[in-house]
Amino acid sequence: MTAQQAGQDSPRPLRADARRNRARLLEVAEAVFTARGTGVSTEEIAREAGVGVGTLFRHFPTKEALLEAVLLRRLERLAEAAEQLAATKAPGDAFFTFFALVVDQSPAKNVFADALSAAGVDVRQTTSEIGRTLHQAMAALLTEAQRANAVRADLGVPELTALLVGTCRMVEHLGSDSDARERTFAVIADGLRASGS
Repeated sequence: MTAQQAGQDSPRPLRADARRNRARLLEVAEAVFTARGTGVSTEEIAREAGVGVGTLFRHFPTKEALLEAVLLRRLERLAEAAEQLAATKAPGDAFFTFFALVVDQSPAKNVFADALSAAGVDVRQTTSEIGRTLHQAMAALLTEAQRANAVRADLGVPELTALLVGTCRMVEHLGSDSDARERTFAVIADGLRASGS
């Protein structure tokens, strides 16, 4: 195989200006889609980012590719947050802060996932790698919180995952009633705590 063929098989690193454009497009797309819905056109995203639509399509050939990249970036930030929390907070605080963060971000994440599903994208497949990373991060936070006697010892990752899914749905159901959300979350957190903690 020639060097040229090898170069064709793996993507070339982006130039600095191209990296900046890509990062700017992702940042703007996430903000605009979150504020105005996923129906916003790619032309509007490009305009808001201050680039031509051709630049957008060089990085993201379809709107679905852009939505996918935004969703993956959101999940990557969650994984980064889990690492940072584990390194900077007491185990119980890290666990409960991460739980709340996942719940708070769920409605926006679901909007992107629903838009991709409606476009025929297999979201589970698309997010499988970062999903495994998040699963491992959540398991590590749970284990450390249990070792610190901050979370009940009989809770496993499958139950925690089910509780997270249910709590995320609860947040959607309660809508903008922040007081009700806080009260309900407090009940769930009380149930997760180890007795005496």
